[in-house]
Amino acid sequence: MTVNLLENVPLFAGLPAKELDHIISIMDVKDMGDREILFHEGDTGENFYVVMRGELEVLKAEGNAEELVLNILRVGEYCGEMSLIMPGGQRTATVRARGESTLLSMSREQFLDLTKKYPRLSRSMVGVLSQRLDAANTQTFHELTEKNKQLQTAYDELKAAQAQLIEKERLERELQVAADIQLSILPDELPALDDFDFGARILPARQVGGDLYDIFLLKDGRVGVLIGDVADKGIPSAIFMARAHALIMAEADTGRNAGDTLQRVNYHITRLQKSTQFVTVLYGILDVKTRVFSYARAGHEPPLILHADGTVERLPHSAGMALGLWDPVTLDERDIELPHGSTLFLFTDGMTDCRDPQGESFGIERIKTTLGGLSEHTAQHVCDHLLGTLINYQDGSKQDDDVTLVAIRAVAAK
Repeated sequence: MTVNLLENVPLFAGLPAKELDHIISIMDVKDMGDREILFHEGDTGENFYVVMRGELEVLKAEGNAEELVLNILRVGEYCGEMSLIMPGGQRTATVRARGESTLLSMSREQFLDLTKKYPRLSRSMVGVLSQRLDAANTQTFHELTEKNKQLQTAYDELKAAQAQLIEKERLERELQVAADIQLSILPDELPALDDFDFGARILPARQVGGDLYDIFLLKDGRVGVLIGDVADKGIPSAIFMARAHALIMAEADTGRNAGDTLQRVNYHITRLQKSTQFVTVLYGILDVKTRVFSYARAGHEPPLILHADGTVERLPHSAGMALGLWDPVTLDERDIELPHGSTLFLFTDGMTDCRDPQGESFGIERIKTTLGGLSEHTAQHVCDHLLGTLINYQDGSKQDDDVTLVAIRAVAAK
């Protein structure tokens, strides 16, 4: 039975039974208790062992939470054969008894003496070393192949990330160009008149937005005032805004009244429009001599008027439709005289809809309350103060829509 144990070991395989009997006779017998350590990972190898009785555990990270059982050696199986032929080699794992066990043990010195008596052992030793070398080469090849795959994957991911970064930078440059173009559409400065002053502010929800405003002198000395809000946000809305602004400016130069101007603009938009976008607009013409502001409202927020005594009134209004939906469009057209010391305030719904961190919208009443304390201030100060109040109210919460403010103040009589 013991001879069969050695026959399973490559170093001794092929030796005659008589020679195996002799080898068995010179091997030491080692008894081990349950969980007794035969050798530790990293120890210098000096002995070879064959299991005669019981079982051995081959371990990594023995005694730690990460302890891992790599193999179970049973009767006839062996460990440590490389220590016989590689002096100074270190154990690659820890071996521990699993229950009471009995082992056959051979030292390197005993093995070297046997090679002198049995030259065939030297040939077996060379064969075992060759097999181990082949196995190591195969394992190294597989590991290098796997590492090459991992490196290629990492390279491909890095290349893709670089491409994404380049694309992101390109989009950011294009967004900045779009933002610059949009700002160039807005007026660089507002008209300066003796009897009126004007103010405006715009705060896009994104780098580019869909709101628009303009205050410009008409050919006959009157003043055109425009505010609008394109549905949605981003570059498509900014492009649509630019088209709507250009159309309004072109039609305003013809001398038409506010209502006719928007009707013509709506006709052009619906004729050219190939998307579902639309724009709410309030366009008015201020007669600086009569102080009458004649405006047409296409689905936009009704304006507020701040009287000289600090009271705030929302102007009467009726139903109206946004531009770009269908032709002809229903407009809310009105005339209002601006008394000395009064301020007309126009805004987009991004102001009323703006929310605080708790989700409560700013609302029309907060606008009216804030506006009520600004009766003695310039139109620009009115816009600056209201926007600052809104930003403080928002307190860092996400801005969902563009905000645009326009104010017209009739200077108090001297």
